Order: sequence, then C-alpha cells, then structure tokens
Amino acid sequence: MSAFKSDFLRVLEERGFIHQCSDPEGLDQKTLEGPITTYIGYDCTGPSLHVGHLLSIMMLRWLQKTGHKPITLMGGGTTRVGDPSGKDESRKMLTYDQIEANKQSLKEVFARFLSFGDKATDATMLDNAEWLAPLNYIDFLRDVGRHFSVNRMLSFESVKMRLEREHELSFLEFNYMILQAYDFVELNRRYGCTLQMGGSDQWGNIINGIDLGRRMGTPQLYALTCPLITTSSGAKMGKTAAGAIWLKGEMLSPWDYWQFWRNTEDGDVGRFLKLFTDMPLDEIARLEALGGAEINEAKKILATEATALLHGREAAEDAAETARRTFEEGALAESLPTIEVTAAEIRAGIGVLSAVVQAGLAQTNGEVRRAISNNAIKVNDQPVNDPAATLTEADIGPEGVIKLSFGRKKHVLLRPA
Repeated sequence: MSAFKSDFLRVLEERGFIHQCSDPEGLDQKTLEGPITTYIGYDCTGPSLHVGHLLSIMMLRWLQKTGHKPITLMGGGTTRVGDPSGKDESRKMLTYDQIEANKQSLKEVFARFLSFGDKATDATMLDNAEWLAPLNYIDFLRDVGRHFSVNRMLSFESVKMRLEREHELSFLEFNYMILQAYDFVELNRRYGCTLQMGGSDQWGNIINGIDLGRRMGTPQLYALTCPLITTSSGAKMGKTAAGAIWLKGEMLSPWDYWQFWRNTEDGDVGRFLKLFTDMPLDEIARLEALGGAEINEAKKILATEATALLHGREAAEDAAETARRTFEEGALAESLPTIEVTAAEIRAGIGVLSAVVQAGLAQTNGEVRRAISNNAIKVNDQPVNDPAATLTEADIGPEGVIKLSFGRKKHVLLRPA
C-alpha cells in the first residue's frame, strides 16, 4: 500500500521509479493541490537519445498522464560547457550549429512519449540558452556565484571521481553545476516550475538548484530522482556489444529495438514492464509470475509494448510477426533489416567476414572468425565453416536476397541493388 496520496507519486512508487526525493510529504501535498510544472534537462550532445534516457522520459510521461505539466529542457547553453557527471574525460566541444541541429532532432523522440501543445498540462520544450547565453559574467558572479561554496562543490561525487583519478576537470566544466542550479531558479521564475527530476547521478546538481533557489528567494523547490538501472546480471542498462540502443528509427530499426527488449533477462521482465510500458500492474503481475519457457511470452509482450511506445503499434507488431516467422516457422521474413550491395560486388564475391561486419552483425573480422568456429554464422540458414568463404550470385535465394545470421537472433538480408 503506497503512503502517497497523489496519483503521480503513487504511480511512480508502485512502478519502481523513485530513488530519492527531497521532501516526499511536501511534494505529495503540492501535487494534490493542483497541476505542478516539472522539468528534466537533456544536453544536445547527439542527434538521438538512447535507452539509458528512457527511464526519465517515462517519468515525464506518467507526470503528464496524472495531470501535471512536463518541461523538456534542452541544454543549448550547457551543452556548450559539458557535464562532468560520471565522466572521466572532458566532452568534445560542439559548434553552435551542431548543438542546434541535435536539439531539433531530439524533439522527435520526446514527441513519441509526450503530448506537446498549448493546453495547461501539455509538454513544453525549452532551451536554457534563452537565459544563459545573454548572461553578463560579472553580474552572474555577483548575483549567483556568491551563493556557491567551492568546498562543497569539491565534495560532490562527480567532481571527486575526476580528481581522485587525476583526470583533468576544467574550470569550464566546474561551472556546469552552477549553471544547472541556475536553470532551476530561472524555470521557477519564468514558468512556475517547482520540481526537477533526473537520474540518481544528478542528485547533487538538483539539490544545488533547490539550495540556490532558497538563497535567491524562490518558493519551495523539490527534487526527485530515479535509480540507475542495471540488469539482473549487473550490466548497465542499454549497453550491448553492438553499441547504444538509440531512440530514433534511422539510427536503430524498430526490429532491432524489439529484439533488444525481447532479449531481456528473465529476472528483469516484471521490473521492465513496470518501468518501460504503460501496462496495468495487475496484468504485469500475471506475466511476472510465468515460469519456465512461458516467460518468453512475457518478453515478447514487453518487446512489443515498449516498441509500440517509441515506433508505433504497427511497427511493433510487424517486428513481433517478423520474429515469429523467422524463429518459430523458420521462414524468411521480408521485414528483416536489409542492406543493399551492388550487383558487381556479388559477381566478384563478397567475403563472409566483411559481409557480416558490413551488415552490422559483428564489430570485427576476428569476432566473425570466432563465431564461425562456434558454428554461429549462417548463410541462408546453413552454417559457414570456412572463414575464407565468399558470397556470390549462387547464394541469392528465390526471394532475391541472401540471409546472413549471427546466432539465433541476429539476421540481416543482403539485397543486390
């Protein structure tokens, strides 16, 4: 039984989102009194977010579904500086044009999960360059910088880690936590924002913002963080041998995204259904209780529901059907990921090693050689035994493609152009 009275905090607690909260009783009361405005910040360091960001996005989704207003704050200003949290090295500096292009690209990701518009609880996307870029440095030092203790800033985990490992921490990055704290104050002044959410690694930065707000005369501000998600085996969520699990279709296909969730460890299925889908808790409890081979059905549901949120129901069901035909019927599903090769390449013969790497099924030729020695590489469902083997016109099947497989779950079609 949840101790919270508000729908928002009760849902977050029941589904496993809450790690830390600065004032649980006060925030619970605040959310009962009417819609609150809440933000999470995202830097514009790339054209897509990845699945590691998904937990915070789902927090904003539930915030909106329970009657409150989300702000996605784009770090057009802070991306020019770089966040030292959890990093051993300074970030590569991006041009202003690159930052702006990334910001526009990220809008598409958020629009999949949140409803944007002009209604009271519609999501709003803002950019902290709006107030950071025009700052006068002397005035900022006098009005804001004087509230920060260097002794306290040096005690933060993100800073201590860099210093203990004797990795350089530039003055530019040291300013990041001051700028993030100032964001919270400005969002409160301009938009009435009273809650900042984020990952547990942001706790110190968020508390800084609350403390700065108190010193600068804002109303009471609140902090809420979600846990760092690791798998049952202790691996970091979203890290795979093939690379990041991106949240944009052009960077990772719906099929690959579906497969990522389908490959969830048995012990994580119930937890991930609560965190990464909208499914009712009673239905999740039923799926979580499945044992033995039946747990695979729960994994397929997780994969389909998570993929539907990001890529739409049709793409999710196509991926599920492709998997069923490929794995259960042994059929060639035309909706498998496809790459084109030239007819000239096929006539000349493409080495299996380079074909598997080119298809994105492996990172290096050495990895492919090891897979061949373990009978894990197949061409048209037939094992490859010779690392020197080539693909030629003779390998093109009746469907006009060559099917490359790495293990049971990774497949790509080569289509002569």
